Amino acid sequence: MTDITDILSRARAALVPPVEQPRPLAALGAAALAAGAAVLMAGMVIVGPGFSVS
Repeated sequence: MTDITDILSRARAALVPPVEQPRPLAALGAAALAAGAAVLMAGMVIVGPGFSVS
């Protein structure tokens, strides 16, 4: 006969969600996207129409 505490401890262990490991490739992709957006915005400031402050 199995002990009820053993059954409960196995059930509690099954309820714990797995820990997601960080993905370095996702961080690299986000950094590349941010760098590309910064370069495009800087290009629009240089190439695009200027503005004047009166």
